[in-house]
Amino acid sequence: MEMKGALPLRDILAGRTVRRIGIAVSGGGDSMALLRYMHTIAKPEGVGLAAVTVNHGLRDAAADEAEFVAKQSASLGIPHETLRWTDRDPTGNLQAEARTARYRLLADWAQDEGIAVVMIGHTADDQAETLMMNLMRGSGVDGLCGMPQEFSRYGMRFVRPLLGVSRAGLREYLEELGQAWVEDPSNEDIRYARVRIRQILTELEPLGLTRQRLLDMAGRMRDAEEVLQDRMATLAEKIELHCGDVLLPEAVFRAAPRDTRHRFLASALSSLSGQEYRPRFQPLSELAAAGDGVLYGCRVTTRGGMIRIAREAAALENVTAAPGEIWDRRFRLTGPAEPGDVVRVMGKAALGRLPETRDSNIPRTSLMASPAIWRGGELIAAPLAGIGEGWQAVSVQKRTDFIQSLLSR
Repeated sequence: MEMKGALPLRDILAGRTVRRIGIAVSGGGDSMALLRYMHTIAKPEGVGLAAVTVNHGLRDAAADEAEFVAKQSASLGIPHETLRWTDRDPTGNLQAEARTARYRLLADWAQDEGIAVVMIGHTADDQAETLMMNLMRGSGVDGLCGMPQEFSRYGMRFVRPLLGVSRAGLREYLEELGQAWVEDPSNEDIRYARVRIRQILTELEPLGLTRQRLLDMAGRMRDAEEVLQDRMATLAEKIELHCGDVLLPEAVFRAAPRDTRHRFLASALSSLSGQEYRPRFQPLSELAAAGDGVLYGCRVTTRGGMIRIAREAAALENVTAAPGEIWDRRFRLTGPAEPGDVVRVMGKAALGRLPETRDSNIPRTSLMASPAIWRGGELIAAPLAGIGEGWQAVSVQKRTDFIQSLLSR
């Protein structure tokens, strides 16, 4: 069954050779419509599908919903897997942490499964709500463009095929198919900003501020954004990655138009820290003007004609991994590990152990934010600082992937 406004398969593939497509499915109406739509367009073309559900463990019903998706997927001949979020920080912003974890889990799953692209079920209503929220935040051109049709996160390509279809249209589609779905009660919980925005939009429609008017505005903003993005791409080609940090010549940064400087800095900060949303305009503008400061879990410094964007050690205190696992999306530590060894940030306390022969090209603040091996509370190794024989810190960041991430935010 066709779906008016949905992205066709040829645009999803975009000229790439794709054997399997991943589909993120929660069990709600939007994602179930996505599952059925992808099954309709991919099966005749011989493109394989795989469904996945992320259980954040925040609601008792989540396990039942994942089981519902598994059964519905099986009835269509689509393999399904449930991913569980187990490493959340109880002291952080729960909603933001959950969004970030979702994309990280989806990207890791897709890479393990040999999947090159993952579908996300955002709709035209989601787009209008996002635009309204960004307008209230005082966003610039980027925020008023809304959500992009496709984007990159953690080295994985994500596509939103239903961004041109209304939520009501998807429900009609499901009803015509006789397809069941589950309703998430949080969609009616006014404690969430998006739910309140949804109600406000309904009240504003009689005054002419309709969802379609917002979507039309976003289309015009995207035309302007294309010009700005070209400038951003030119600037991004000048970056270098060094020991987990992002470097850009100060002269190149200062010569760029103000919007391009802000765009680069916002994208670099959110990409490096793994946060889904960009910083707010005012602190970003102040940081761009000063060239030094801390924002979004990162430290920006300007020294010797070079701007360096590094992680901030204090923001990494609760980030851990086992030896051999990826830490902070930047490094993998390997060496003579023992049971109980953990990868954590090196931190300020270990600075006194720095050998005089260390690489002087790595600033002390960057070393403080670098990975180290801890054993029973004792620092065993900090490879970037030259501490610990037999240990290596391998950067998993690729310059091309990082630039792609910059341009997709």
